[in-house]
Amino acid sequence: MSSFLAGFSLGLSLILAIGAQNAFVLKHGLKKQHVFLVSFICALSDALLITLGVSGFGLIIEAYPSIEMLARYGGAVFLTIYGIKSFNSAIRHSHVLDPSNDVPATISKTVLTCLAFTWLNPHVYLDTVVLLGSISTQYEATKLQFGGGAVVASFIFFFSLGYGARVLRPIFHKPISWKILDFLIGLIMFLIAASLVFA
Repeated sequence: MSSFLAGFSLGLSLILAIGAQNAFVLKHGLKKQHVFLVSFICALSDALLITLGVSGFGLIIEAYPSIEMLARYGGAVFLTIYGIKSFNSAIRHSHVLDPSNDVPATISKTVLTCLAFTWLNPHVYLDTVVLLGSISTQYEATKLQFGGGAVVASFIFFFSLGYGARVLRPIFHKPISWKILDFLIGLIMFLIAASLVFA
């Protein structure tokens, strides 16, 4: 259960960061357009990439054991940088989301745009395949639970974001809400980075 929770919390922390994909899902949720389809595409894509990272990284580690140490400290550095960027965003930027001016998109255009946000984003590969894959090697005996936790987190997040957006409409029109979210993300990233270094 602890492996599942570790995968769940890390997976959730990584996809919480404000980015093009999450803004795309949030906008469609606020507009109530193709919400299920957009949420499902993002979650399924994440699940495929997480599975690839978790299942494939073990074989690489067996062939090159020194990679595990490099991956652990590399992951810690990556998370620290990610955390710093979140803190920087919380302090210096003002995110405002206003979908009211957007023209409704067709299903085909929505699907293609959603796939582009997911599969053409290098951060997605860093987060799922590289980072989650490398950290999963520390849970060798319970790797399936770790990966499963990350996959469940992805599905919960994207569907909650898509369908919960209409409830959050008044909140996320305020820049302070984005600042609080960025700060919390930065804090979580720092805590996970510390756990990797001092494990």
